Amino acid sequence: MARYFIALLPPAQVQAAVNVIKQHFCDRYASRKAQNSPPHITLQPPFEWSTQQIPALEQSLQTFAHSCKPVPIQLSGFAAFAPRVIYINVVKTPELLSLQADLTSYLKDKLTIIDSASKRRAYVPHLTVAFRDLTRQNFDLAWAEFQDQTFDFVFTVPVLTLLVHDGRRWHISTDFALQSGF
Repeated sequence: MARYFIALLPPAQVQAAVNVIKQHFCDRYASRKAQNSPPHITLQPPFEWSTQQIPALEQSLQTFAHSCKPVPIQLSGFAAFAPRVIYINVVKTPELLSLQADLTSYLKDKLTIIDSASKRRAYVPHLTVAFRDLTRQNFDLAWAEFQDQTFDFVFTVPVLTLLVHDGRRWHISTDFALQSGF
């Protein structure tokens, strides 16, 4: 068994800009945990999956991805889940919300992958820059610094990404091209 999650990754230049912010949180606010994964927008939260069944998971994700269009993404400023998480806000576009809902439904129906927490709360797309190890005091200081800052990017993500946890960090496992409409 291993832990996986499914996400959208921004293009390299956006990842670089996000990583600069993550490093700032590490250096100034002692928040390092967000550096344990590449910048991403989670579509399906972490789940356990048998390593022997990875081919079935990958085939299912490939089938799903082929039925979807590349998704436009708009980043707009910062937001927070007080008192521990600060993130870059991802605009809730119909395309993104539809992709996430379709993916979670597909995974539930085809592979019995279910995130019980998502039943209790609405999907909030975001790019985390500080979390878990951000103390309440540092949250207040960091939020005062970031709440009014701008961070605006618009791009299209052409792939779904499966990430795997190695016991310490998340790594890209496989990309699946979103192909419908080409």
